[in-house]
Amino acid sequence: MKIISIINQKGGVGKTTTVINLAAGLSQQKKKILVIDLDPQGNATTGLGLSNMNNSDDTIYGVLNGTKDIGEVIKKTNIENLNMITSNVDLSGLEVETADDGNRAFILKSKLTAYLNDSRGFYDYVLIDCPPSLSLLTVMALVSSGSLLVPLQTEFFALEGLTQLMKTIERIKVSLNPDLKIRGILLTMYDKRNKLSSQVEQEAREYFREKVYSTVIPRNVRLSEAPSHGVPVLIYDKSCPGSKSYFSFTDEFINQESTIGSVA
Repeated sequence: MKIISIINQKGGVGKTTTVINLAAGLSQQKKKILVIDLDPQGNATTGLGLSNMNNSDDTIYGVLNGTKDIGEVIKKTNIENLNMITSNVDLSGLEVETADDGNRAFILKSKLTAYLNDSRGFYDYVLIDCPPSLSLLTVMALVSSGSLLVPLQTEFFALEGLTQLMKTIERIKVSLNPDLKIRGILLTMYDKRNKLSSQVEQEAREYFREKVYSTVIPRNVRLSEAPSHGVPVLIYDKSCPGSKSYFSFTDEFINQESTIGSVA
């Protein structure tokens, strides 16, 4: 069972799109998946067809503020093998509410560990959708995770933002989670007509080498339409370029298990 954070402090890079489509792709391959929406915007929640207008206690906020246990807030999605803990805007107040708690970075980890050590809590993968910032919620996710996946848009300034993220990850490793590893970097929003996309890809592959996945996610209208229908693009339109890329990425992600030792 692996806990993986999908993270990038920049917004609009395809992070939530990657979470919901990787989750859907893995569940279609008979893997049991739990998605935790740790973003107060709740986009992963609505993208998987659930409401982000729920009573706060029935969300990840209820878990982190001590009102509920994880087992009480897990919801089924319409996709077999795929469960979710939803989020809503109330989560944005957590940082202020826990200001006096010296162990607040470990709240999510302790709750998750308690649940997953229980025989009821069996999942092949727990995927955490992080907010687009280097905030307390992101730190909680990184402390809880064994590895992280970074969607990187092939646009100007993308690598500059990634450098800042790497510094944060190193600080987390030193002080809070020495076992944290980068599982991989996924290039998103790729436009083959745009010279800049290929330049960013080349730079990323030169710098991060085998950490960068072979699969590249293209810019695709169907990818951006799917969330408004509350389904992953893999279900919304199986044959569009975005779906084909995420099916390919899911295969690459699973095949990575056999080489994860050398890659990490």
